[in-house]
Amino acid sequence: MKNKVYIFFLLFLLFFLLGCKTDKEVSEKKELEVFSDFENYSLIPEKFSYKGGNISPVVRIRNIPSETKSLVLIVEDPDAPFKKFIHWILFNIPPFDSIITEGISKNSFKLEDGILQGLNSLGEYTYFGPNPPSGTHRYFFKVYAIDTFLLEDSTLTYENILKMIENHIISYGELVGKYSKK
Repeated sequence: MKNKVYIFFLLFLLFFLLGCKTDKEVSEKKELEVFSDFENYSLIPEKFSYKGGNISPVVRIRNIPSETKSLVLIVEDPDAPFKKFIHWILFNIPPFDSIITEGISKNSFKLEDGILQGLNSLGEYTYFGPNPPSGTHRYFFKVYAIDTFLLEDSTLTYENILKMIENHIISYGELVGKYSKK
């Protein structure tokens, strides 16, 4: 009986160790590359701001892992006065099309190609351009490659989406732009 328990323990340990990834394997995972019409940590052109008409910028994504089922884009302002302000949420973005075109956002839950918009901090399905009350704010364009599709649910918010993708993230990348009122 002791031998059976010992063998079972060794087999369990072997399967556990084979399933674990080393730190090297995790660190070698390619990150998504995210680009737009502005450089990382540079100023966002005014046409993509609230003042410029809330035109959503082009977002280009490279290094998408082959096992990706869909992409999620979240644009947030962590410098907002009271709490993080969510400017835009797109999800169920097809991974084979690595370009989100300029001006794609409309005040609509459903966009073309199966892309869906989540609710921003204003409770709207749209891109809300930078509009800081004062000073210079940072705007993070965060892109997640995930191994699933999210439910077609028009009530999804930032918190819901983060919770839903938590154990499904394959890769991640971000682009940071800055904006201040003139």
